[in-house]
Order: sequence, then C-alpha cells, then structure tokens
Amino acid sequence: MQSNLVIFPNAGFVEKGKQTAEKTVTEYDVAEQQFIELLATDDLDNILDVEAAKVNEFERILSLAMRAAYQNDCGDTQAHLFLQRILYRINRLKLFWYDDLRHYTNERSLYLSSCLHQIETAWQNWEIAQVDVTALKKLDVKQALIERSAYDVDPPLSEDAHYIREEMTESGYRHLLAISSFDGLVEGSRLSRILGGAANEVQCTLVRVLLEEYGNGRLSRKHSTFFAQMLAEFGMNCQPEAYFDLVPWEVLACANHNFLLTERKRYFLRYGGGLTYFEVAGPGAYRNYLAAAQRLGLSAAAMGYWELHIKEDERHGQWMLDDVALPLVEQYPDDAWELLLGYDQEKLMGDRAAKAVVQSIRKAESTALPKE
Repeated sequence: MQSNLVIFPNAGFVEKGKQTAEKTVTEYDVAEQQFIELLATDDLDNILDVEAAKVNEFERILSLAMRAAYQNDCGDTQAHLFLQRILYRINRLKLFWYDDLRHYTNERSLYLSSCLHQIETAWQNWEIAQVDVTALKKLDVKQALIERSAYDVDPPLSEDAHYIREEMTESGYRHLLAISSFDGLVEGSRLSRILGGAANEVQCTLVRVLLEEYGNGRLSRKHSTFFAQMLAEFGMNCQPEAYFDLVPWEVLACANHNFLLTERKRYFLRYGGGLTYFEVAGPGAYRNYLAAAQRLGLSAAAMGYWELHIKEDERHGQWMLDDVALPLVEQYPDDAWELLLGYDQEKLMGDRAAKAVVQSIRKAESTALPKE
C-alpha cells in the first residue's frame, strides 16, 4: 500500500538550488559583458594572449552553457538565452548600423568565427534532432509543399491566438510591440543577403518580394517606418534594439537561424522553404495582432504595420510557393527534400517563438511597459 506521507524538500536544499541558479545567471551576465568588451577590442585576434584571463573565463562559461542547453532533454532557458545572445552579437556585425566604423574592426575576426562555429554546430545538431529528416526524404515534395501551404495560410486559431485577439490588454500590446521591434525596426532581411548570383526567374521573384518589403526604395513606405509609427504612437523608443533585453531566446534563435541559412549558400533550398512558410503563414499572425488592436480601439497608426504586412504577404506567400519553391523542386530533384526541411524548421521555430512571446506578454500584463 502506497504511503500518504508527503515528504517536503529540505528547505536548505531548495535555497541552495536557488542560489546556484542565481549564481549561474550572474555568471552568464558577466560572461556576456566580457564578450562585449572583447568585441570592442581593437585587433582582437592579435591580442588574445593579452586578454587571456578574460578569454579563458568566457570560454569556460560558454562550454558550461552549451552543455546545459544541448546535452539534456529539457534544456536550460538561461543557457539558451546566453548562447543565442552571443550568436546574435556576432551575427549583427554582418549588418551595417550607420554608426562608428570602428565598431566593425573585428567583423572578420577568426576568433569570433571560431566562437560562432562552436555554438552553431552544437545548436544546429540539437535543432535538427527535433525533425524527422528520414520521413521528409520519402515525401512527394511538391505535394507536401502545396498541402502545407494550403493549411498554414489559414490555420485554426490556437489558444494563444484567442488570447491575443480576445484578452490581451493594451499594456500587453505594448509589450508585444517592444519584443517585435527587434525584427520590425532592423532590416536583417534574409532577402537582402541572398540575392547575389546568376539571374533567373527564382531570383527575380525574390527581388520582387524584397522591393515591396523595402518600400520600393522609399523610406516612407518601408515596413520598418510603419513599425516605428506604431511605437511612436505609444511614446515608446523607436531606436533599433532598444528592447533587446526583453527578447526571448526563441525569437533570437529565429534571427540567428536566418543568418545561418543566408550566409551558407549550400543551405539555399532550406532558405527557400523557410521563406515560403514565413510568407505563407505571416498574415495569419498579423491578423491576430490587428484584431487585438481593433478590439482595443487603437488608432490607424498603432496598427498600420500589421495591415501593410497582411496585404503584401498574402501575395508574397503565393509567389514563394508558385515561383520559388515549386520551381526549385524541378531544378534540384535529388535535394528537393531540403525545401521541406527549411519549411518545417521555420514553422517549428516560429511556433516556439510565438509561444514564448505570449508567455512573456502574460507575465508582463500586470505591469505596463515604461515609456521612454
């Protein structure tokens, strides 16, 4: 007979565990600050010996984080966050921020490249293990892409979608804008980094998508301009990365995955599949945000970005399927399954990020985001 006796954990043990967790978070924070200082060090590769103590301590924490994030089933949230922030700080050097040119002195650093490769390899092995690649290789790729797109263009509303549409408060909406500004204000577009190369119909379609997202060269029509208007409507900070510390690791992972696929031309098919899902599914998410803004009685400026994206991405999704993904299946029949891998990974990571954002919003609901 099972005992009804309830054994409570030793209070000292619980407190010790809490202190250990807090100590680890502090170590991650210190290591990230050390890494930021290394990023700003002139001629980093040639002075690593001088900064040996700082480098060694950073690498110790880096190894600890990779074990915590990728070598157990559930993963450690703080470890994931630390690793994705480090990856992003390296990757963002591939974008131009119209700031001090000396900030780019280490953009070709072999040491930074080594750090990026080390994290990326462990992380990508962990990500790919969550996809049944063997099953993907057995599918009729064309049919699978068509069926996936038909479903994802207008999927049933999830519990989180209902929450956004029907329950999220104005403070929650502002929190959503703060996190979304990480992407909305920064042109880290996968398209802007992928278009060079031989001219063909696929490339021309991608250029069409790029031109619309960049407002056909007019700043007033760029998507980021509309996002800045939404922030300004609430008196929020319109500077890129102003709310970086609010961004969940799951959202950072999407951005870093984007960098990986666009910087490695061998992953072009995965990129094409991923962008197809992104454009097909985008309007569904934006309609949820728009519905929330309308329910809250917000002004046109406070929801203009969503309206623009819905209108344009409905076209872009069809273009990506008909004029990019399906033609690539014909051009690369032996490797076409990689389009499905890209599509499914984009969906998996996007759903994970969306859930993390809603969790963050729910947590912040009781406290309005401070105005800048």
